[in-house]
Amino acid sequence: MRSLSHIWVVAAALGVASCVHDAPTDRLASSDVPQNWTAPMPGGANVWPAPGWWREFKSDELDRMIASAQAQNLDLAAAAARVLQAEAQARVAGSALLPTVNLSAGTSQSGPLSPKKSSVSQRRSFSAELGASYELDFWGRNQAGLTAAEASLAASRYDRETVALTVTGSVAATYFQVLSLRDRHETARLNLENARGVLAITEARVKAGVVTPLDLAQQRSAVANQEATIPALEQSEREARATLAILLGLPPQGFDVEAKSLANLAAPDVKPGMPSELLARRPDIRRAEAELASADANIDAARAAFFPTISLSGSAGFASGALSALFNPSNAAYTIGASVLQTIFDAGRLEGEYDTTIGRRQEIVATYRSTVITAFSDVDVALGAVANLAEEERQRKIAADQAAEAFRIAEIRYKAGVQDFISVLDAQRTLYSAQDQLSQTRLARLQAAVTLFRVLGGGWADAPTPAAAVGSTLP
Repeated sequence: MRSLSHIWVVAAALGVASCVHDAPTDRLASSDVPQNWTAPMPGGANVWPAPGWWREFKSDELDRMIASAQAQNLDLAAAAARVLQAEAQARVAGSALLPTVNLSAGTSQSGPLSPKKSSVSQRRSFSAELGASYELDFWGRNQAGLTAAEASLAASRYDRETVALTVTGSVAATYFQVLSLRDRHETARLNLENARGVLAITEARVKAGVVTPLDLAQQRSAVANQEATIPALEQSEREARATLAILLGLPPQGFDVEAKSLANLAAPDVKPGMPSELLARRPDIRRAEAELASADANIDAARAAFFPTISLSGSAGFASGALSALFNPSNAAYTIGASVLQTIFDAGRLEGEYDTTIGRRQEIVATYRSTVITAFSDVDVALGAVANLAEEERQRKIAADQAAEAFRIAEIRYKAGVQDFISVLDAQRTLYSAQDQLSQTRLARLQAAVTLFRVLGGGWADAPTPAAAVGSTLP
């Protein structure tokens, strides 16, 4: 039978495979880990983010919000609850390595149903028994189950750190978005004032017969278009504030942000170190490694299931017809036994379970490699974004300054009657567009810095403790 032959194959491999597992990094192909980063490196920056990396943006309000999110965010609370569940499952798995002890006590009474049958007397009996049973973990199945549960516990703790890092980055990015929208709202308001000022000049010149009503209609259209941008910006800000409140575990009603602009925020830099070091710096990679360790242990448990189950049992107790004589030594008795259970035919169930664990491990290996490769890609893309957006912001600042100067000159020349209205209108549009794009680029640069901190692990580092004892290291 195929099942019996499978047992001998597993037996030959069990002594080695159940004890030795190649390290997770050995599951990576040589091409999975790059030697260097391709994106430009910032000069003079620290290597790796500090644990409180968000403080480098120099915002006390952001510090308070992130502290609030770490204490109150509901996704983080759910992740912490999953850790508690994994801890309980590890205790359940560990219990299989220890004996099970039971205490039982009982009493019974027997007699005739009919009171006329007095020749049959009623009888009472009392008993008390202490019993124990223990499964010899000769093939390592129970130990493998505990190892798998401990690895799953470690994965849950790493997952909690990943959620914490995601929440922290989302709070910072959304906070910057709120401030950017306020900057854009202020830009729109100032440009609206400029447009209304030009409109007043145009109306006066139409009355004086200097310009045609066409110029007046064009400027009124420009003012209306400028006014139409403000409600959309206000709504976007409202939505961003609501998102930020949810991240903090608060209802949006009554929640607000004190700061008004991105102008006072710093844009910190950070270096990524060597690519291979990233494997120990990201909790999602460590989570994938823990899942791989759990899969290996599950394979060991599935292998061991092919072999006999050896159990020991024993009990000792008292039995008596009178409660007062129950614990008399003459009423004591004991039993000791051993049993061996071997599956002979199960229609392929054990083989199916074993093959399932093999397939699950192959899936996790592929997922692990994908997680690692994605991590390297994330860092390279974020490094490039930080460098390119810094240069883009510098150029857009020049463009906005020049657009403001061009509008100032065009307005003066229009008042003096030496500039046509079309030039003023074009200068208005160019100024607003340049200032609005500058605000959006500044936001993108700050959010790119947040992304870089996050994809580098956000200052997280695994504690030098066993996997099953790893806890949160976020401040």
